[in-house]
Amino acid sequence: MQEIKRGNTIEVKIVDSAFGGKGIAKIPTEKGDYIIFVPNTIKGQTVSARIIKKKNKYAECKLSEVLERSPDEVDNPYQAISGAPFAKLPASFQKENKLTQSLELYKRIGKVDNIDTLFDEYIESPEIWHYRNKMEYSFSAIGYDVEKKEEFDGFALGFKKRGTWWIVENLEKDSGLFDPEFENKLKDIRQFCEKSGLPAWHPPKKVGFFRYLVVRKSYLTNQFLIKLVTSSDGIENFKFDEFTTLIKNLFGDRLAGLLHTINDDIGDNSQSRLGNETVLLGENTIKEELLGSTFEISMQSFFQTNPKCAELLYQKTIDYAFDNNSKINDGVIMDLFCGTGTIGQLIASKTKGKVIGVDIVEEAIKNAIENATINNIKNIEFYAADVNKFLFEYPEYQNKIDTIILDPPRAGIAKKALNRMIELNASQIVYVSCNPATQARDMEELFNAGYQLNKLSLVDQFPHTAHIEAVALFVKGTSQEERGNS
Repeated sequence: MQEIKRGNTIEVKIVDSAFGGKGIAKIPTEKGDYIIFVPNTIKGQTVSARIIKKKNKYAECKLSEVLERSPDEVDNPYQAISGAPFAKLPASFQKENKLTQSLELYKRIGKVDNIDTLFDEYIESPEIWHYRNKMEYSFSAIGYDVEKKEEFDGFALGFKKRGTWWIVENLEKDSGLFDPEFENKLKDIRQFCEKSGLPAWHPPKKVGFFRYLVVRKSYLTNQFLIKLVTSSDGIENFKFDEFTTLIKNLFGDRLAGLLHTINDDIGDNSQSRLGNETVLLGENTIKEELLGSTFEISMQSFFQTNPKCAELLYQKTIDYAFDNNSKINDGVIMDLFCGTGTIGQLIASKTKGKVIGVDIVEEAIKNAIENATINNIKNIEFYAADVNKFLFEYPEYQNKIDTIILDPPRAGIAKKALNRMIELNASQIVYVSCNPATQARDMEELFNAGYQLNKLSLVDQFPHTAHIEAVALFVKGTSQEERGNS
């Protein structure tokens, strides 16, 4: 029998799956089945996995390698990458897994026993391939040869090998997630950089020159905004003019702008806290359009990764906000964690009410203000502030908010901020979540405060991954006891 010990690598067969893309294996013991969780695996696969946490009844692992594929998997013409672990699972299987596992989560964590009757709809991505508008490719002096299944010292540009932060697999062709022309030409960029004689970043040693290549794509203009991130070590020996010429020749009129950032931070982050950004060619922003409004986006700004599906997500959010609500036309709407203000601006364009957007990222708020000007939206105000502190600093909004749009990061909203938001006593809350687990967790506080879950939809913005988004409408007026503890 394989020894279940932290650090050991074991071989198991995946027999089921749980929310978040966790495959489940079972090892028979005298006390019953011992459960093994292996993320990013598919029912029917045989895999090797390294144990990272061991408990009495279960162990959590990291996937090392798929040894035998599942009978449910199908072939596709794209290069397999760690960021799309379910690319070979048919879309219908992906939908069934995400739907059933998410609804079960609301029953188990949110204690919403009647979620099946409150569930509105499952919104699929209009495109399941080539849907992303941003990609980040990593350089590394430690590569991985997928065919030989071995590491090599040298020069690599692509995506990090699953389960590692230091090893990069070269992207040789289209991954199926981003623009195919760009990804099919990425090897030309890699070859140019390698021939420069300057080294790729060595993550363990934290030395090297080339660090990241980041690209945004506008679906409005079909253009790219590209950023090369390097250290300053050896920068005087890099021929930026030749690099600019290469990029221009590769993408022609599709190139909206080419940027360079120096990042001497030792941390693994493409956005340096200390570096500076230089425009090598063109512009430092691109434009995108959602539901008739135009947004100017910098490389740093948060913007939905799947814009075609984001339109459906935002439309559902707007529909919920206006659902049987007459006050929204002259009341106050608060958009918390607003980012570049996309949702708030779209709502502001459809109402005479006042919209307030709050986000801690100053660059995002700057973009939000500029975008509101571009779209001639005057009934919206933006604040660069921590949501928790903002709610305490403006107590005059208590009992004055009609609708709160809540779109927190994956970790959810802090309990203190959630309770303060509840004290504002809004008549309704539209809760947009990129993590149903934290949304389900927060439901208990909302129910205890007298909010009722009226409806909920799931939005699949990220095909071939375990991620799913949710939009829920909570209306004030009915306590959990009156709901029958459902």
